[in-house]
Amino acid sequence: MTRHLLPIALAAAVAFPALASAADTQPPPRIIVSGEGEATVAPDMAILSLSVMREAKSAREALDANNDAMAAVIAAMRSAGIAERDLQTAGIQINPRYNYTNKADGSQEAELVAYQVTNTLSVRVRNVDKTGEILDKAVSLGVNQGGGITFTNDDPKATIAEARKKAVAEAMAKAKTLAEAAGVSLGKVLEITDQNVAPAPIPMAAKSFDAARSAVPVQAGENSYNVQVTVTFELK
Repeated sequence: MTRHLLPIALAAAVAFPALASAADTQPPPRIIVSGEGEATVAPDMAILSLSVMREAKSAREALDANNDAMAAVIAAMRSAGIAERDLQTAGIQINPRYNYTNKADGSQEAELVAYQVTNTLSVRVRNVDKTGEILDKAVSLGVNQGGGITFTNDDPKATIAEARKKAVAEAMAKAKTLAEAAGVSLGKVLEITDQNVAPAPIPMAAKSFDAARSAVPVQAGENSYNVQVTVTFELK
């Protein structure tokens, strides 16, 4: 081999293994499918949002009146068997209230007439059957603002696991159908990702508090837990 051809031969010797290596590292053909699974379970806990609003000429008077009313509500929760860990202040707001009158020049005149103080208490009721009774006690003792109810589960892991299995089974069935239609075979699973979808809160209107006369009728129903998965299969 002549001297001037030697660098070319060496370059080719290096290039061909590199090309072969690049071909070996090409990702195998694959298919990506999604699946969804759902599992239901009866809730075993209700989370209530209870608000007390009091109004007075001064912020101090409004706060004092609100403190007395909320203290009575909290005492009633304790006497009903609600543990300290299940009672949590969610927020306190102090807002001035104005009356507005229109003037001849088109402007408005604001007159401060009162201060409103609102205290919101979050209550976890671990005996769902007592939810209506707890609401009734709260309204009787001063809760006068609409809140919300969230029916949930203290430990939904088993239900979510059931939904996850259903989601994977649906994804695998979908992948098998697609592979058969394309005339190929499924290989090993390369990747699985999932996303849990928790049940949404069930709202309660403020007027239901105003109309309460006895234990509030409450239907807990069922909680539906959804899992969505994405599965990547190798194709053969």
